[in-house]
Amino acid sequence: MKHARRNVQRIARFAALGGLVCGGLMVSHAVASETPGGPSAPNAETRAAATGQELVTELGTSRTAGSWIDAEGRPVVAVTDEKAAAEVRDAGAVAKVVKYTMRDLRSATESLKDAPRVAGTSWAMDYTSNQVVVRADSTVSATEWNRMAEVAKSIGATVRMERVDGTFTPRLNGADAMFAGSGRCSAGFNVTNGQADFILTAGHCGPVGTTWFSDQQGERQVGATVSGSFPGGDFSLVRYDAGTALKGADIVAVGNGQGVRITGAADPAVGQRVFRSGSTTGLQSGDVTGLNATVNYPQGTVTGLIETTVCAEPGDSGGPMFADGLALGVTSGGSGDCAKGGTTFFQPVTRALDTLGVKLAADPASAGRSTPSAPAAGGGGAGSTDNGGAVPPGSSSAEPGGAVLPGAMGSVETVPEERADAVTIALDKVAEYKNLGPGLFLIAGSMLALVALRIRSERGRKRYRSQYSQSWG
Repeated sequence: MKHARRNVQRIARFAALGGLVCGGLMVSHAVASETPGGPSAPNAETRAAATGQELVTELGTSRTAGSWIDAEGRPVVAVTDEKAAAEVRDAGAVAKVVKYTMRDLRSATESLKDAPRVAGTSWAMDYTSNQVVVRADSTVSATEWNRMAEVAKSIGATVRMERVDGTFTPRLNGADAMFAGSGRCSAGFNVTNGQADFILTAGHCGPVGTTWFSDQQGERQVGATVSGSFPGGDFSLVRYDAGTALKGADIVAVGNGQGVRITGAADPAVGQRVFRSGSTTGLQSGDVTGLNATVNYPQGTVTGLIETTVCAEPGDSGGPMFADGLALGVTSGGSGDCAKGGTTFFQPVTRALDTLGVKLAADPASAGRSTPSAPAAGGGGAGSTDNGGAVPPGSSSAEPGGAVLPGAMGSVETVPEERADAVTIALDKVAEYKNLGPGLFLIAGSMLALVALRIRSERGRKRYRSQYSQSWG
């Protein structure tokens, strides 16, 4: 009987020691996963976006009607037959069988383009409802609304009409401001063609030849607009003045001296959470609600835009939109403001880079660091966010070797863009404790078990000594 008790105690002791070791490994793994300074894997939304876009490309436009990210963060693909649905499920995504194909939706948008232009209207493909949504702002009269409604009716059930508050206007007047005679805009992303360096910003900010300054007084010249597109597209290049050194060229500032390192470019997915930085309203976030959007601004029609719920105000034009360290777009225009919300449209970065023949600029001080190339438009690619360390000191363009950083002047410290958002900071904290919790719980339980076994063992020894002394004393 005594031997049986000893064997049970021995097994329990080994189990407690094993739990202590396992708990230690769990904690060390959790801490290692939270340690900054090295590249991190793309987050779940970026991976989901890439999965959905790849499946759409593989299955083709006759069997699919877009993809999006659902409320649980899963990639969803709209398909037109059960065979395609089975292929989607086999790939680990969610399939939704719909009536209209991508070809049907594109045909509807082409019919809308051929209709008489009405300023204050927009349309975008809503993959989740399998329709093209036409929106009209407050400037569209009842007569114009009825005319658009007749066009929508003639196209069929692929089109849905909606009224929205506010006015669709370019957000002229941005992340740090650039000033010109036509107003002010934001620097978007630093780009290069291998021979010269540029700022990628919105095309409506100013025509070719516009000279830009980093101050309202016009004393610190940044450069001049050398090419662009507006209307049609909404992007342009501002060439830096000769002698400008791009320090922290791959950083987007998010306020409070902090920034996010941009490692590549991609196209977003419907349902994806995105961030925008601008000089008027700073860092803001929201969701992508539509792709391939067309907006009829008073100044002209722009096509191929990204539709979002991110707010923006005059002065935010040209500012960068990004997520998970990937450049996604530059601010074009929209309706509403950051007090009551609204709709904001963005020029996709991938299309602008391809059209202009440039690529995202890397920080010269980070030579040797791998920077993924921009995926092709529609590829949705994934990149990793480098969260390590501080950006090499930068300065405004008035200083020797200075440069206008996208989103801010001067040096910034890199952080994941999620940490720049107050809500996400709280979520990150919860996640950290969630990762550490099981390991700490296992360590605590194992230590308690060892203490209990030790106490029990000591009591057994005392009882034995007492019996021994009574027998031989």
